[in-house]
Amino acid sequence: MKTLFLDCSMGAAGDMLSAALLELFPNKNEIISRLNSLNIPNVVFKCEDSFKCGIKGTRMVVEINGEEEFHSHHSEDDHHSRHHHGDENHSHMHHHGRGIQDIEKIVNNLEITDKIKKDISAIYNIIASAESEVHGAPLTEIHFHEVGAMDAIADITAFSLLLNELAPDKIICSAINTGSGTVKCAHGILPVPAPATALILKGIPIYCNGIKSELCTPTGAALIKYFADDFGEMPVLNVSKIGCGLGAKDFETANCLRAFLGETAENSNETVFELSCNVDDMTAEEISYACDCFYSGGALDVYTTAISMKKSRLGTKISVLCKENDEDKMAALIFKHTSTIGVRKCRFNRYALKRESVVENTPFGEISKKISSGFGVEKEKYEYNDIAAAAAKNNISFRDCLNEIKKKQ
Repeated sequence: MKTLFLDCSMGAAGDMLSAALLELFPNKNEIISRLNSLNIPNVVFKCEDSFKCGIKGTRMVVEINGEEEFHSHHSEDDHHSRHHHGDENHSHMHHHGRGIQDIEKIVNNLEITDKIKKDISAIYNIIASAESEVHGAPLTEIHFHEVGAMDAIADITAFSLLLNELAPDKIICSAINTGSGTVKCAHGILPVPAPATALILKGIPIYCNGIKSELCTPTGAALIKYFADDFGEMPVLNVSKIGCGLGAKDFETANCLRAFLGETAENSNETVFELSCNVDDMTAEEISYACDCFYSGGALDVYTTAISMKKSRLGTKISVLCKENDEDKMAALIFKHTSTIGVRKCRFNRYALKRESVVENTPFGEISKKISSGFGVEKEKYEYNDIAAAAAKNNISFRDCLNEIKKKQ
């Protein structure tokens, strides 16, 4: 499976994300020419080789009205803030700039596919919605300063177009280093991550390793939130290309964002949760019914273990495996259908074969068969319910029915 892994150990900014993807293409200048042919108003894309801590990479430069706007801070009467650690300029709410409808018009006029237009609009709405909540103002009243609006459009468009060209099957992102300290903006001095950035990052693993700077910008956060399929450590990846996007600032740690493109075995490494509880006051029938409910609710597997509890009472440990993000729903089902008052949760990585289900014509009609493959092996198994139903219908044993089907293969 074609997989893109983004290493955000030095945060995430729009220009650095775009530069990292740009390095995955054989001809960077050709891509830059294509971006400039989109005719984003007053915007010119450039790229240049750069070095951070002796590491060579690419810096994406966005010029607006002929100037590269990358000043760290502006005076409060400038009516907007531009804070970044790459060259990204993000603007907070401003009552005399471009609103969401203006942004939509610009995006709709770009010479790109409808899918990319939809992506750009959705990402910009993530930023605007966060600004709306931070400032306590309706979305229709959120306006961005001209320069900040165009800079964000440029970064979002570049990243969306490049990602569409790469077309990875899955995008995995590391936990994001937000940086720390404060940043000065038109409204005053704000903590890092800035309020809008913090809202966008809800639900995404973040941390800070002590660097006193804004490492994750609102645009970078929105791009990750919209496109990333999963978060965590780099999976087992057969890497074919590596891109290194560099920021403008210098730190003791190389100010870079890396993109790794390669192949992973499909479904070979999954994250699953195990929820478990101990009970000693439920009958076997009640436990059986509960297990059926867990399967119906989406559990990957359910099993029970005989245990000895306090005062040597015999009990049952009920274990439920579920997909990531389903654990809350599954915990609610466990509380509903068992007598427990506490549920334990463990996170596991598991290796799994790629699975597909096919329907096979047999002397007993259509029978479903599960085929599993990967890691150099292939396995197949007929579905129990189909075999059982066919055996009952034809008044034969389960084993005879299965053997007859296998003979006719």
